Amino acid sequence: MTFKDFNFEPELIEGLYSMGFKQPTPIQEQAIPIILNNHDIIACAQTGTGKTAAYLLPLINKIIQHKSETVNTLVIVPTRELAIQIDEAIQGFTYFAPVSALAIYGGNDGASYERERKALVHGANIIIATPGRLISHLNMGYVKFNQLQHLVLDEADRMLDMGFNDDITKILSFLPKQRQNLLFSATMPHKIRALAKKILHNPEQINISLSKPAEGIEQAAYIVENRGKMHLLKSILQENKAKSILIFSSTKDKVKDIERELRQAGFNVAAIHSDLEQDRRNEVMRDYKSGKLNVLVATDILSRGIDIESIGIVINYDVPRDAEDYIHRVGRTARAESTGMAITFINADDQYKFKKIENLIGNEIKKLPVPAGHEVKKTADKHHLHKPHN
Repeated sequence: MTFKDFNFEPELIEGLYSMGFKQPTPIQEQAIPIILNNHDIIACAQTGTGKTAAYLLPLINKIIQHKSETVNTLVIVPTRELAIQIDEAIQGFTYFAPVSALAIYGGNDGASYERERKALVHGANIIIATPGRLISHLNMGYVKFNQLQHLVLDEADRMLDMGFNDDITKILSFLPKQRQNLLFSATMPHKIRALAKKILHNPEQINISLSKPAEGIEQAAYIVENRGKMHLLKSILQENKAKSILIFSSTKDKVKDIERELRQAGFNVAAIHSDLEQDRRNEVMRDYKSGKLNVLVATDILSRGIDIESIGIVINYDVPRDAEDYIHRVGRTARAESTGMAITFINADDQYKFKKIENLIGNEIKKLPVPAGHEVKKTADKHHLHKPHN
């Protein structure tokens, strides 16, 4: 199957081919016809399966066919990184098409706020927004969504995890009742199904590879003391200097510490976390995407908000808090049918959490030998493998 089989408009096909898109992924094959036929949809698909294009392409095609001067589509996302990523994808898809879009998110200056206001008032075709920033505009009274045709909730589970349920409800109160609703989520817990029941009308359902890392990811782990993690990390980076590497840690303070130590050791590294100004975040992401920077350290803010196909290794400096977060972290590598490696450092306290990850994915992840002197003590090993740590 090719994208031409969807009978997309020529301008969209040209944009796709110029970006190197050739064949649709399974989520795209299933979702695009449903969306083109104007049905609501609830789709569960893991990160890296191409779900962003699965909803953007049919919506862009509709906008090309039915030109308008008002906001046609609203995409709500949990983080500014994801908003920027989606906006960039739209710019590529619509390079040859007269479709306008703007990402709206917090952390910008007054000039950015005014640009967002104008886009909302004068009608950019597609608005991608984080909930808080959009509500700040809605509260001013100048936003009119009465001609809105499509609503997309992307990473819906993440938004609810971040406490945006009330914000989403408030945003919905500003939207017309008659619209197409598309809900995309990496997981499908009860709270997502409850949200879907409240928003969607007779939705079609799609479920793609729930809670499984992509097949192209080689997964491995080290059982290592905290004091040995940095030495082990430097050793891995030294052996993989030519690769693009993404390191996840649990807190922004730890991310800052890792960045400082690696920079002092001579590695080409930067960090991204919530304390960074937006301009600096954008600069770091540009450098990382272009290859100018090959090591990036981040909190989970990036686990769903970065779309780079060439990341060679993802390193979990800490075991993720939730088993599902592991899926999203390691999903940053082996994207678009490529291959990659995911490495996790496990201390004594984290072995029970890691066992839950293995239970979730249905496989035991291979443990690699640790350099002498940095192993977790065997007594701690035994204790934490079989008993939760409180």
